[in-house]
Amino acid sequence: MVAAPCARRLARRSRSALVAALTVLLLQTLLVWNFTSLDAGEEQRGGREKRDRGGEQRGQAQRRGPAAPHGKAMIEPPSPYTSLETQDGYFSHRPKEKMRTDSNNENSVPKDFETIDNSNFAPRTQRQKHQSELVKKPLSKQKEHLRKKLEEEKMKENLLLGKNSNEAVQVSDHPGKNISVSSNLKDIDRSPKQHLLKKVENSSPELKYDQPARCEVTGKEAVSAMSRAKSKQCRQEIADVYCQHKLGKLMPEQVTRFCALEGKANNNVQWDEDSVEYMPANPVRIAFVLVVHGRASRQLQRMFKAIYHKDHFYYIHVDKRSNYLHRQVLQFASQYPNVRVTPWRMATIWGGASLLTTYLQTMKDLMEMSDWPWDFFINLSAADYPIRTNDQLVAFLSRYRDMNFLKSHGRDNARFIRKQGLDRLFLECDTHMWRLGDRKIPEGITVDGGSDWFLLNRKFVEYVTFSNDDLVTKMKRFYSYTLLPAESFFHTVLENSPFCDSMVDNNLRITNWNRKLGCKCQYKHIVDWCGCSPNDFKPADFHRFQTARPTFFARKFEAVVNQEIIGQLDYYLYGNYPSGTPGLRSYWENVYEEPDGVSALSDVALTMFHSFSRLGLRRAETSFHAAGDNSCRYYPMGHPVSIHLYFLADRFQGFLIRHHATNLAVSKLETLETWVMPKKVFKIASPPSDFGRLQFSEIGTEWDAKERLFRNFGGLLGPTDEPVGMQKWGKGPNVTVTVIWVDPINVIAATYDILIESSAEFTHYKPPLNLPLRPGVWTIKILHHWVQVAETKFLVTPLTFSNQQPIKQEEAIKLHSGPPKNAYMEQSFQGLNPVLNIPVSAARLDQAKRSAGLVGARLEAWVDSLVSSVWSAVDICSVGPTACPVLQGCAQTAWSSLSPDPKSELGPVKPDGRLR
Repeated sequence: MVAAPCARRLARRSRSALVAALTVLLLQTLLVWNFTSLDAGEEQRGGREKRDRGGEQRGQAQRRGPAAPHGKAMIEPPSPYTSLETQDGYFSHRPKEKMRTDSNNENSVPKDFETIDNSNFAPRTQRQKHQSELVKKPLSKQKEHLRKKLEEEKMKENLLLGKNSNEAVQVSDHPGKNISVSSNLKDIDRSPKQHLLKKVENSSPELKYDQPARCEVTGKEAVSAMSRAKSKQCRQEIADVYCQHKLGKLMPEQVTRFCALEGKANNNVQWDEDSVEYMPANPVRIAFVLVVHGRASRQLQRMFKAIYHKDHFYYIHVDKRSNYLHRQVLQFASQYPNVRVTPWRMATIWGGASLLTTYLQTMKDLMEMSDWPWDFFINLSAADYPIRTNDQLVAFLSRYRDMNFLKSHGRDNARFIRKQGLDRLFLECDTHMWRLGDRKIPEGITVDGGSDWFLLNRKFVEYVTFSNDDLVTKMKRFYSYTLLPAESFFHTVLENSPFCDSMVDNNLRITNWNRKLGCKCQYKHIVDWCGCSPNDFKPADFHRFQTARPTFFARKFEAVVNQEIIGQLDYYLYGNYPSGTPGLRSYWENVYEEPDGVSALSDVALTMFHSFSRLGLRRAETSFHAAGDNSCRYYPMGHPVSIHLYFLADRFQGFLIRHHATNLAVSKLETLETWVMPKKVFKIASPPSDFGRLQFSEIGTEWDAKERLFRNFGGLLGPTDEPVGMQKWGKGPNVTVTVIWVDPINVIAATYDILIESSAEFTHYKPPLNLPLRPGVWTIKILHHWVQVAETKFLVTPLTFSNQQPIKQEEAIKLHSGPPKNAYMEQSFQGLNPVLNIPVSAARLDQAKRSAGLVGARLEAWVDSLVSSVWSAVDICSVGPTACPVLQGCAQTAWSSLSPDPKSELGPVKPDGRLR
């Protein structure tokens, strides 16, 4: 009787224990399933982020979908090859986009940015471990891993936003002072925002606020911007602006319209080729505002020479980051009383509010120059060139001196607002335009826009500069937080102002749009939006300049892309130079100048330029040295003095390196200039196959898909670079080719097939190689039906410098030993070596290991031997006095950067008031 109740109690306990055990097991199973799904999602998202970060404008690998886009070059992935996808020879992981062709906007946005993959703009999270690692763990460890992972993710997100783990993202409703669009010079030269960031002792930096936190940053775009901003001050600005907007204190809701017209003014202007013969008694005088950047000083001087006249005024702003160009501009501006350089400088970015600030400040400066009685404001860049003469422009503007010339987008205003992002809030900081959320267009006015190149009369410029009325004041505030504000601010103010009847829908320019090539979202690294950029003009476009329409300028022109078209225009406007004039087909562009500081050069460039200098000295010794005579023997001294790119007949001819060296005969320092030229490394197979579509192949970095060239001229590559393979194709039937990358010791690093459709002209692809690349000469083989049709080579140079200092052995071994385990990709292609007859030698591998540890003179000797295999020293000249009697002076050569260049040289003003 006693045992039965005990048995029943034991049975109940057993059932309870069994239920509890089953429950625990179920919960553990659910946790495993949940966390595995989480990791799978993170893995997928992490892979997408990796592709987006690595792709840039040069293309990216992608698994081929079920069907290829029609008419595009494609990569076919027969195992074991990597698979790719291209768009008109442009490899991309992004979906195919429709390009709009009906916008006159200079920096036209092709479509609403939301329709494009925005994963670049999401908060960056750490890539999670693969789920296979999790399923190997005991269940108890999985629970602990999940708990720790969630805590780490929360802490990381909080650190990205600059707050403690238990805080919401909150900021004060008292924002830091913002730069006004009409800020004074003090505001422009340095940031006026106070430093709100303090570092807590013995801890990581945190955001500190002057006022109690009253706003929680919840918008996903603002949170994303804060997570990606580099500086804490920028994150503070983002939070301040976001909160001001959230509290309704930032954007105007209603703006007063002062225009008496209903709709837009419809003013038609006509061009008369004979109008120059009837110049009025009081012709207009023009203020040319040149906003320039970069290093193309000779192209700028040639354009300035073409537009100069003593009766006009020239005000030049040089980007704050372009110190070399600023020095050149200061030098030539000092020669002419009607040329001035802004005493302040700004760092303007594509799409940034800083460009509008620059224009408004130059307008204010010009209005305050009482000794410059100008009538029209014209903005130009170094990429512009006149297509009619100054006299023709003056005659036309004198006839329409009360008009303002701006190019509008068209009639679909709602579409323009959406496409342009005017209904979005933007902020510029850290040289980036951050998108922070939505906003409303103010009521009461008509918003307009188009090109940011314009001609404005003095009355309207004065109104925009000094008016404090409701329209101008609120529009300046509205456009301080606008993407591409210069493309809309002046249009909108003019169309709603008392001057609205003076608007002419024509900015008197021709812009070279090719949206198929120019709309590649190439500015996503500096702006949270997708935009377009015009192409450079080529000689085949010359007929477009001979038009009956009133157009006086064209853009864009780049001498490094094509100088012939600039010469054609120059001769068309002003006639040919005298026969025998030197340098007409040559172009030089500076890459480096000693005042820039050696820190301006990468370690790869510094290594190569030093090697080029030594090659030049070796040429001087072998070419000019006589037995027992040291007068032409030199010892290299110091870093290079200057570097120039050299082009002849629009073909890259190599680098010109100006450098110091000690003459061993007299022990005196001399300055020399060496010309090095790349050797031809692209070869068609011998005997040639019947495959004839491939025209050229090249390896490099900084591929410009718009102009279809590598901006890294000369292809200077180091172990940590990510090379891109490019092929140029002729017309013909669809073909499939195989591309094989072979490193210096014959390790096959990558291989993939490309399906080239009949319409493809260019293909390019960046294989995702593990770094560092092994130094030495690499080979790219191109096969058709497993028969080699061509090959090309490229050099990955060992580095003699690290952070501009001589490299140490420990760093050299790390950078020069190739990738871990000699594996450039997860997949090994070792089995293809015998098939492709590419032998792998143990002796080569041993030699590579020994070379990896070289430093000092032995490292330099290794570098020079590699460099001389793909570059040759063509000539060397003397900049000044020399003890070498046969060394030619640089000014007497046709190739030196010091040789005559009359087309770009600026001399005294001629009797007719011109320079050209």
